[in-house]
Amino acid sequence: MKQINNSHEMQAFARESCRNGKSIALVPTMGFLHEGHLELMRRAREKADLVVVSIFVNPIQFGPNEDLDCYPRDLKGDLDKCQSVEVDIVFTPTPKDLYPDHFQTSVAVSDITKVLCGTSRPNHFQGVTTVVSKLFNITLPDFAFFGEKDFQQLAVIRRMVVDLNFPLEIIGVPIVRESDGLAMSSRNAYLPAQERAEAPAIYQALTYAKELFSQGNKNSPELCQTVSEQLNQNIKSDFIIEYIEIYDSLNLTQIKDTILAPATILIAVHLGKTRLIDNLQL
Repeated sequence: MKQINNSHEMQAFARESCRNGKSIALVPTMGFLHEGHLELMRRAREKADLVVVSIFVNPIQFGPNEDLDCYPRDLKGDLDKCQSVEVDIVFTPTPKDLYPDHFQTSVAVSDITKVLCGTSRPNHFQGVTTVVSKLFNITLPDFAFFGEKDFQQLAVIRRMVVDLNFPLEIIGVPIVRESDGLAMSSRNAYLPAQERAEAPAIYQALTYAKELFSQGNKNSPELCQTVSEQLNQNIKSDFIIEYIEIYDSLNLTQIKDTILAPATILIAVHLGKTRLIDNLQL
């Protein structure tokens, strides 16, 4: 496994690999890797000749009062984990490398970034699409792997790839969960013991809504209200529901009444000081 810190060196390596007929799979991450990230890497290993993992805490996707400075980092542990799943290249650029002096270009997807997480984080997805487009241009992947926990992010990146004719395939990988159902996330490390014990109630509430749906309840507001009631019953710590909404799984449009299309229920909850997101296909 090789670590590359410079975008020019990374791009040169990628171009040489392409000339030699090697396929490349990219797994973009912000580090502090967990089993969910490793599953992306395993899937990438099955798909391509070379697996590139980027580790970069992207400053432009964080809002003014968000957790950029305290976002968990563990580069040595991350490198060991990448080695354990046979990653070929770990790309670890610096902010100065990706955003040099006088940087003034951005990539933005419009409509589908204005809902769900985009409501409370208005510049978040522009930061994501800008850095991901740069990573695509630097690493030249044939495939890029993203977790379905960030369901909206996955939809936004797919839209960008289609709209801007990026020559690669985006592959979504199902959510990897802890044994108690909590969706794996680097931010789970923020949870103190009591909140961590209560956090699985999020997945349990979504699962209950899915059961009602499978029994014939197709009413979107009723299912969302059920999730809210379940959380209020089962979480005793301070929490705030940011949103519980049901969206068409294919085009990310909100379903406000009867569910007729393939649908996903999505949730964001502030549990104490930690913001958690999750989703479940109905």
